[in-house]
Amino acid sequence: MRVAVSGSTGLIGAALAANLRADGHEIVRLVRPSTGTPQPGDARWNPRTGDIDSAALEGTDAVVHLAGETISALRWTASKRRRIRESRVRGTDLLARAIAGLSQKPRVLVCAGATGYYGDRGDEVLDENSLPGQGFLPSVSVEWEAATRPAADAGIRVAIARLAPVIDARSPVVGRMRLPVMLGLGGWFGSGRHYWPWIALDDVVGVFRLALERESLSGPIVAAAPEAVTNRDFVRTFGRVLRRPVLLPVPSPIMHVALGDFAREALLSSQRVLPRKLLNVGYEFRHPHLEPALRAAARSG
Repeated sequence: MRVAVSGSTGLIGAALAANLRADGHEIVRLVRPSTGTPQPGDARWNPRTGDIDSAALEGTDAVVHLAGETISALRWTASKRRRIRESRVRGTDLLARAIAGLSQKPRVLVCAGATGYYGDRGDEVLDENSLPGQGFLPSVSVEWEAATRPAADAGIRVAIARLAPVIDARSPVVGRMRLPVMLGLGGWFGSGRHYWPWIALDDVVGVFRLALERESLSGPIVAAAPEAVTNRDFVRTFGRVLRRPVLLPVPSPIMHVALGDFAREALLSSQRVLPRKLLNVGYEFRHPHLEPALRAAARSG
């Protein structure tokens, strides 16, 4: 296959591109002006200005869209919120419209989404058919997913991987928690009873490969491990992996004061997601359980 990939230098994009290349597939990188000197075969694009080299996308068999501003921040300022929304919605709309207008259209667009679509839902079991939640991240997710519509209207199969936070030595959730846990300062957030979805990087690659190759997969796909764990379970498991005690919580009022809405929507919200579509098609998770996934990440870190 000839596969165009945005966000190819990020954690997921680099892993997926390497996996595809190892199997003999050709990668067309979508690169922005800030990337520097393009390589032969790259497609230039600039979501901020609406510019894209559509000619370089002609004849691609598939497109994977991963680019987007990270949600991690000390606080969500107004400018940070704008970058989070615009990078996802504008970029997806630009890419979807571009491939919809090609004379040789790709067969499939696989777009990243997020379990943040569901918002804070307590103990409710959530899957691909569940409605979106309330708040900033759900509203962004709804617009983000809707921005793929031009591609679907043009007859291109669209799959949206609603990604849980990724477990890998280089991922934010592991990197930012490692040091405080190692120092014996790690603690669960608030009550710790809220559910924290997760997925190992190997399985992210596996899910995207499945979405590229399985013609029956379209629409939203919950990309999360089948083992649902609470935040307290997650942090205690990480402590066990690193052989450090995890004894006390980080009080939620302190988190609200220090991090504002980022704490409320990203760190203290509960999403008990079930990867129903993946289980129904028989996808075999490389890391279905949290502790082995964290141990693998700790070994490679």
